[in-house]
Amino acid sequence: MVLVAMEDALKGCPGFRPDVVVIGTTSGGMSLGEEFFRALASGKNVAHATRKVRNYVPHQPIIQSLEVFGSDAPVRIISNACASGSNALGIARQLIRDGMATSVLAGGYDAIAELVFAGFDCLKASTPEICRPFDARRSGLALGEGAAMFCLRSGAGELQITGYGSAIDTHHLTQPHPSGRGPEQAMVAALQDAQLPPGSIDYINAHGTGTPLNDSSEGRAIQNVCPSAPTSSTKSMTGHSLGAAGAIEAAFSVAALRSQFLPPNINFREGDPDIALNIVANTSRAARLRNVLSNSFGFGGSNASIILSLT
Repeated sequence: MVLVAMEDALKGCPGFRPDVVVIGTTSGGMSLGEEFFRALASGKNVAHATRKVRNYVPHQPIIQSLEVFGSDAPVRIISNACASGSNALGIARQLIRDGMATSVLAGGYDAIAELVFAGFDCLKASTPEICRPFDARRSGLALGEGAAMFCLRSGAGELQITGYGSAIDTHHLTQPHPSGRGPEQAMVAALQDAQLPPGSIDYINAHGTGTPLNDSSEGRAIQNVCPSAPTSSTKSMTGHSLGAAGAIEAAFSVAALRSQFLPPNINFREGDPDIALNIVANTSRAARLRNVLSNSFGFGGSNASIILSLT
């Protein structure tokens, strides 16, 4: 996944040579680590598994993919739970803005692993049916996997990351604060960074996991900051790709800006009366977009929001 995403990004930016690479992930090479420990426990194929365990470190897939393209740029891994991908893009943008780099390859990746799946199942956060974010009868998330990469450069461009905000609410290890204060602080910080009023946001790509607690917390934050903005969770289509989610949803946001449409929140049947939002229900529709806000929130109270704009 990392190699394909990196190839796609670099193909669209001929001659791009990153000064630094900033990538968000959570489990990293977890599936390879699982293979090693199973082999160790069983006493079978230990030598083969040992050769693979070095890939367990989260930066290894990035380094190996960079080698394919002849780059030895330093790699910085961001691991802030499911906010990792958005934080990676925000930090990359800060490096450029502050003059510490002129070109940054940034994004996120995560692959499904059995241990991760079991963990979410133990938390009763996984749905036994389909993911339906913000629906009154939502019952949990569906896990996904993927990768997305972006070539960021200094200087003016048609499409830019204009705002970035992060916040920690320190409420609970796995549950967001019910008031939505952490997500709200991240959204407000991103707006302040972009020097934009809340009413200028034309679409919100919500974190929207489909769990009862996340959607109510984020819904309250959106109500407090941008109550009328069209909102959808593209996780309804892709599943929750954890550390990659922010980068993948930034890609959705870029596609929405370039093609001037609102991505749908599929599987939506009935709105939650406690979080009345302007949901883009079930089908996409044309819209005039200039500023899009993308949210990513994670365990431990990690919250990140970025704003992408047509300039």
